[in-house]
Amino acid sequence: MGEASENIIIGIMLSIIIPVALVIWFVNVIFYTSYSHEGVWEPLSPIRCIIAVLVPIFIAKWGLKRKSLNSSGAAAGLLVGFVISLSNYCFLAALLVFFVSGSKLTKFRAKQKRSLEENFKEGGQRNWVQVVCNAGVATELALILMVESGCGEFLVDFSRHYTVSWLCMAVLGAFACSCGDTYASEIGSAFFTGSDPWLVTSWKRVRRGTNGGVSIVGLLSSVIGGLVVGVAYYIPLLMRHSETALENGPSQWPVVLVGAMAGFIGSLVDSYLGATLQFSGYDHRKKCMVETPGDSVEHISGCALLDNHSVNLLSSFVMAIVTPFCAFYMWQYFT
Repeated sequence: MGEASENIIIGIMLSIIIPVALVIWFVNVIFYTSYSHEGVWEPLSPIRCIIAVLVPIFIAKWGLKRKSLNSSGAAAGLLVGFVISLSNYCFLAALLVFFVSGSKLTKFRAKQKRSLEENFKEGGQRNWVQVVCNAGVATELALILMVESGCGEFLVDFSRHYTVSWLCMAVLGAFACSCGDTYASEIGSAFFTGSDPWLVTSWKRVRRGTNGGVSIVGLLSSVIGGLVVGVAYYIPLLMRHSETALENGPSQWPVVLVGAMAGFIGSLVDSYLGATLQFSGYDHRKKCMVETPGDSVEHISGCALLDNHSVNLLSSFVMAIVTPFCAFYMWQYFT
């Protein structure tokens, strides 16, 4: 894709995003003016609106230049980036870490991965479907949080602000799940440890590239992926709140632990769904793993009910539900 085409795509999306940002800011000012005496609405900073416009441009430009996104993926990335940036800087940090590190890992040992995957794309170029399936759940939850409590970096406090804390941990869980699964699949498939992975449902050895196959390297990588997202989420919390607010409220460091947990469990959930609801077979003619049945395809596991995108979306949704409950008990135990 040429630079002119990239600029046209970004220009079209900006012609939509900028007016939307202005409308949101204007409506917010009206609500704040009308209801500020009741203490139910916080003013929306113009800086937050500017960041919500500039950051998606960076995501789209960087993704197009590195071939991590195609044109539809860049358009979806602009929309996702706008909502996430406007909602919460903790969400934004988690999104950026997931997107940038995941894109770089996709290119890691690309030649080796190409021999395992039928539909391998150089640079892991993502379209709008992949963007939505990896970040759509988190984006929807961020929208709900904005309607529920406005924009801002909220401290996790289940005793006083249960709903807000629940939504924040749900977003963290969704991103940590996607990042943990990406780390597990990209690093796990890049390293040959001398033996094939285990199928998560039967724990029998299967060919590399089989949906639902897990390895020690992959599982450890999923923890690291979730941990990275948790750290990225934690840093803006420290930066946006005073020492007094942090000292008077519950400890916030468990978000790092929650991220690592969600990355690990999310990877297992994704693997289980892939092993049961996604077809895996070895094509003896093409000498690689495929996701559709055929005459020369040896069935290994699963059924042709879902594709990889659907599995990613469903596992992200599951972890958005599971993570807040786990976080609630973690805060009870550690703080």
